[in-house]
Amino acid sequence: MYQHVRNVTILSLLIGAGNCMAADNLRQVVDTTVKPLMQQQAIPGLAVAIVQDGKARYFNYGIAAKDSQQPVSENTLFEIGSVSKTFAATLAGYAQATGKLKLSAPASDYLPALRGSLFDHISVLQLGTYTAGGLPLQFPGEADNAQQMIGYFQHWKAAFAPSTQRQYSNPSLGLFGYLAAHSLQQPFDVAMEQTLLPKLGLKHTYLTVPKAQMGLYAQGYDKAGKPVRVSPGALDSEAYGVKTSPADLARYMALNMHPTSLEQSLQQAIAATHTGYYTVEGTTQGLGWEMYAYPLSVDALVEGNSTPMAMEPHPVEWLTPAQPLRADTLVNKTGSTGGFGAYIAYVPSRGIGVVILANKNYPNAERVKAAHRILQAMEQ
Repeated sequence: MYQHVRNVTILSLLIGAGNCMAADNLRQVVDTTVKPLMQQQAIPGLAVAIVQDGKARYFNYGIAAKDSQQPVSENTLFEIGSVSKTFAATLAGYAQATGKLKLSAPASDYLPALRGSLFDHISVLQLGTYTAGGLPLQFPGEADNAQQMIGYFQHWKAAFAPSTQRQYSNPSLGLFGYLAAHSLQQPFDVAMEQTLLPKLGLKHTYLTVPKAQMGLYAQGYDKAGKPVRVSPGALDSEAYGVKTSPADLARYMALNMHPTSLEQSLQQAIAATHTGYYTVEGTTQGLGWEMYAYPLSVDALVEGNSTPMAMEPHPVEWLTPAQPLRADTLVNKTGSTGGFGAYIAYVPSRGIGVVILANKNYPNAERVKAAHRILQAMEQ
């Protein structure tokens, strides 16, 4: 199986370089973690990016597409599914930092079409933390398009009172990002591609992959091994539509750990996404990101990223006041589309993080176990 490793310093983003774990030892850990995983899950291509003590390293395995046999590299574009939610949350944080958005305001303040609906009494923050009252994981089929989704929200009926239950939801976080862009008086894709992504220095991160970059766009594969890529849907850009490379996602992770090179409004935006708003089943909910006291067991991390956490409502305990990011906190997010699986986890206070991107959707538990093992090795 093809494998390639590179070591790249991320300038002006991170703390000064220190002594990383011996390169050969880390390569052995990543190899012995990833190669069996790919075989067991029939993953055609997978990339690992790590950041440690001011340096990014890339470990690339397999192929980006079966037909071309193009090898995976740190520049291969992967769909990252719900990791996209952290980008939408960062845009909302930026809108808040620039005085355009108030998280405590009713959602209908930013979208007049929602006035007279339940969203007169549901805050922007409740949308951003999945506590609006039971918005579902996905839009129903008839509403899963730009033309029908506003009508869906206008007539939606809550299952429980706002702020009482966490129900993980693409419509919830998607509307959160949509309202953030509205507050900036721009369509979401424009706000991302012309404002946020350039300010973050992400030059190979897209909502719509340009024709000139299609040669780098990995082919995703479903459970049966058939080629598939993400389909259009309501609020797709906001909730699950980002495509990016291991190199860009490593940069994004590095900026989340050490944002001091960014303008003040973006530093504030990142801090907002890392703010803990409530706890649920051992997880602290931020905006987009989910957080845990570190170190933690692999079982606890797997449980926090489990199917019940995504599919079922859970009662929440609000933190009053909301808590800024604490030292020794692991920040993470999983993401999936029909043909891709992504995971990102990092510990800002220790300057370590790992990104795992694959062109197949495989179980979250396997991604989490692999990342946890690599993070543990980086600590040695």
